[in-house]
Amino acid sequence: MSLVVCDTTPLNYLILIGNIDVLPRLFDRLLVPPAVIREMQHRNAPPPVVAWTANLPPWIEIKAPRTDLHLNIGAGEDEAISLAVELGNIALLVDDSRARAAATSRGLIIFGTLAILNQADAAGLLDFDAALSRLRATNFRLDDTAVDPIVAQVRARKQR
Repeated sequence: MSLVVCDTTPLNYLILIGNIDVLPRLFDRLLVPPAVIREMQHRNAPPPVVAWTANLPPWIEIKAPRTDLHLNIGAGEDEAISLAVELGNIALLVDDSRARAAATSRGLIIFGTLAILNQADAAGLLDFDAALSRLRATNFRLDDTAVDPIVAQVRARKQR
């Protein structure tokens, strides 16, 4: 998968746990809507996230959707889904459950932060257990029903 659209949360938490560098190794380009950048620069955003957005890497492209689907969710999620739908046949990186449901209902392929960590572990780019431990130390909302299957997948892969 070479091109993906990204919402705020995966970027935010990958920055906070020190694993943002896996994204350009998993994907060729990331499209980030302007609303996502605004959310990451908000006065309540964590300082490392604000600092990161002040000097975006070259593999990030800010791109606004031409139309807004007005999905009655957060601005970043709305623009990210609108852009992904507009571009068609590309994945969306998103964690919010309402946004995931809206994206799935529109036929989008979605990946959350945990799936990114799983892919990065499978590619040898990080240690899933260490990254998960750092993620647990943040305010990321981890639902064991979502975490447990991925942990089992990682364990099975490492036992091979």
